Amino acid sequence: MAVSTSFVPAGLVLALVLLAVGTGERHLLWQPLSVLGLVVVSRASRTPWLPGRAVRAVDEPELARLVRDVAERLGFRAPLLVRVVPVPDAALVPTRIAGTRAFALLLGWPLLRRLTAAQLAAVVAHELSHQRHLADRRESWLRAVRGSLVDSLDRPVRVPRGFAGWLLRLSQPCSWDAELAADAVAAEVAGTAAAREALVRTGSATAAFDQLGQRWIALLDEHGDYPEDLYAALDVALEDPYVARRIAEAIVEEERLDAYHAASHPPLGVRVAALPDRAGGSWDGARPVPLRAADALESWCVRELVGAELVGAELVGVDVAGADVPGADVPGVRSRPVRVQDLAPERLDLPPERARDALTGATGRRSLAEAMATAVDAIADGSWPRLARAIDPEIGTAPRRLRTAAGSLTMVNCVGSALSGSLLHAGWARASRWTASVLNDPDGRVVDLRVLVERAINGGDPAALRSLLAAAGFGAAP
Repeated sequence: MAVSTSFVPAGLVLALVLLAVGTGERHLLWQPLSVLGLVVVSRASRTPWLPGRAVRAVDEPELARLVRDVAERLGFRAPLLVRVVPVPDAALVPTRIAGTRAFALLLGWPLLRRLTAAQLAAVVAHELSHQRHLADRRESWLRAVRGSLVDSLDRPVRVPRGFAGWLLRLSQPCSWDAELAADAVAAEVAGTAAAREALVRTGSATAAFDQLGQRWIALLDEHGDYPEDLYAALDVALEDPYVARRIAEAIVEEERLDAYHAASHPPLGVRVAALPDRAGGSWDGARPVPLRAADALESWCVRELVGAELVGAELVGVDVAGADVPGADVPGVRSRPVRVQDLAPERLDLPPERARDALTGATGRRSLAEAMATAVDAIADGSWPRLARAIDPEIGTAPRRLRTAAGSLTMVNCVGSALSGSLLHAGWARASRWTASVLNDPDGRVVDLRVLVERAINGGDPAALRSLLAAAGFGAAP
């Protein structure tokens, strides 16, 4: 019988962890995590390929000047490549150029679009300051093993989740300290205001990409389409007050539901509060860095997102010498580019049938009306956590302390989506083209369905929901 090697070092790791905890020497955690890392660090991390698309100084001199100026301020002298990635992220990764140790600075296209030059300088300073952590073998190994543990949580063969969560919790302060130190460097270089806005705008861009962008890509792909104006549409959506509120809620939810202490960064509020008070730098605080090949870069990023499975991971990136890999710009085959901003709003919504099927399946009812009535009754009598686990069995695998919050979110999503579809069918109107959870009732009043469901759960009083069921044609309100 084959035995997973993920379990082999558990006893040794446990002993070393207990030693580190018992002595109060948190830095000793690198030893047990190093042992564990021999098993869980992915071989993929050894690949010579770098993600993203190379940006040469001759092609984008303004961006190159900003990166160079920040590097000079920090005394960063190692060879540095700059690469654009399609997601709202930034990172500094080690690599080699002609056998010489170097680094690649990965900058997300959404950040290059949305951040002012001063805010981007703060991001660059934050990432370049991590050179010290990458140069320290112990800290670098700790970060690598933490990343591998997080990546392994959803794999069939893994370190047991409870044990992995314990290790991640013990090592999280080390990771958070490094990030807060990098934030402080960002404030020193670009000023507190720019560093703060960079954190806030990066957080909203990331949540919008996760909540909206990935959903749009998946829904359009079902019909053979792809969103050629993805990034512009996300920018417009973020200006919508209902979307902005939902994005802020999503950020808090993700921080609250970090079941296994996997977050490598502290909560946004903690990071903002910890910034030192420093004057601004010399970078433009009103406009982004001008990019001369912006259209080409954005087109590449969209194709990379929607066609990655057709392009092939081995063709995307650069070799160890920094040269572009032939074929990396081969577009994914999609029959119809479409503009998100020109589509009917319904094409961007999750089909309400999915919530209907989940709710009827979980309640064992034949019709949506019966399933909704059962869900409201469960909210009234307090048995809704059991219904939530029937909708999403994964809730039962979460740590006990988070199951109530996870179940509440499942109920809000499922009941809210099913109710929204029914009310729209009954003649209610959308209050926003970007979300179907905020509607106008026949009298023109704005109704946020997510808020109503959440209040009903928290207060145990679903009277308002029963009234909405009547409005949706599911029966008379009491």
